[in-house]
Amino acid sequence: MDYFVKINFLGAAGVVTGSKFLIETSEKNILVDCGMFQGLKDLRMLNWDNLPIDVKSIDIVLLTHGHLDHVGYLPRLIKQGFSGKIIGTAPTLAIAEIILRDSAKIHEEEAEKANKERYTKHSPAVPFYSVSEAENTIKMFEVELEDKWIQLSDHISYRFQYNGHIIGATFIEIDINGKRFVFSGDIGRQNDYLLNDPKRPEWADFLFVESTYGNKLHPKENIEDLLSEIILETINKKGNLIIPSFAVERLQTLMFILWQLYKKNKIPNIPIFVDSPMGNNVLDVFKRYPKWHKLSMEDYSAMCNHVNIIQSYKETWETIDDRRSKIIIAGSGMVTGGRVLTYLQQMIVEPSTTVLLVGYQAEGTRGRQLLEGAHEIRFFGKYYPVKATIKSVESLSAHADQQDILNWLSDIKNSPEKVFLIHGEPTALDAFRVKLKDEFNWNATIPKLADVYKEIV
Repeated sequence: MDYFVKINFLGAAGVVTGSKFLIETSEKNILVDCGMFQGLKDLRMLNWDNLPIDVKSIDIVLLTHGHLDHVGYLPRLIKQGFSGKIIGTAPTLAIAEIILRDSAKIHEEEAEKANKERYTKHSPAVPFYSVSEAENTIKMFEVELEDKWIQLSDHISYRFQYNGHIIGATFIEIDINGKRFVFSGDIGRQNDYLLNDPKRPEWADFLFVESTYGNKLHPKENIEDLLSEIILETINKKGNLIIPSFAVERLQTLMFILWQLYKKNKIPNIPIFVDSPMGNNVLDVFKRYPKWHKLSMEDYSAMCNHVNIIQSYKETWETIDDRRSKIIIAGSGMVTGGRVLTYLQQMIVEPSTTVLLVGYQAEGTRGRQLLEGAHEIRFFGKYYPVKATIKSVESLSAHADQQDILNWLSDIKNSPEKVFLIHGEPTALDAFRVKLKDEFNWNATIPKLADVYKEIV
């Protein structure tokens, strides 16, 4: 009997966000990741559409890691009838739990604010999903070990493999009727401050590889020197340094580097405020899963004690009113929501303010607008002139660059039958397609959203 496999590209195809890949087989239907689209409005609107598949037929969801663009659609999936298992490593599910609760709360607050202040075209505005829907999703989580083959059915097994990027992140290998399907998830970097180097796949018949930085090399900049210089400039201007930060990994890395800079006498004891309820919860995940990162518990405690962790919205306003020069690290990393909006709303009009962008800024986000020199920015329905100095550093990115991805692929002993480039913008995807041909003589396909690929294995 022929054994069929069908791949549905439901997200992160031709774009960076919304990671969702459905594998339909003769035995089981597996969804790899279940993320929200972020960035451009046309993409974000897709989040509100039901998936063009039979959601009730999905048996299991496997998560590569806990970022919103990989887990943020889960409550909607359940709303459409999914009732199977949601499986990931213990830290991935801990991160996903934090992120889903936090985003549900933000969805509810934004809908309430939009209705109250009437800056919405929808009447009434409703949250993308509610806190109770997030809680129902979390109840379906099941932990699985890293580096262990799990038998799913007679001819299907899968394994999670350590991948750096953020705590708990993995790539996923799925063996289907003797063929290996490898989903890269988001690949981490070598020599990360907090995480071990990613493992590498050794065999792939069907390869799905991220290409976020498929056309770029991260600059070889000395991040400690750069940060020291920016901080000293901020102090000289008697201003504030605002760092919009991703709550998972980037925030903890920044805390670690700033603590190291102070220890090495590269910066004075400038007050550092960390304002990210989600980031605080992620710190706890580092404490709970010490084998998943490089920090000793002594260093972890010292790093946490060096900063002021803001616990309430009242403290946010006290920090804004504090006249001292200071460093404020606040979510979110692409300036799409979160506490950082409150600080920027008050401080982006001040020439003494510096805003430092420290990660990937997707198309359509406020972070991308600032990076590209926007003269004004919109918060909560009003425009504010950008008088602050905008700076960025790419070398803190948690994503592999082109060379890192090539290194990650270099242990694969066979030539894959099919290579799909995913999780990238069009220019990055095409540049990496050419590079793979030059380096490995592999012919790569760049799928589009809603593409379906059928294979007999």
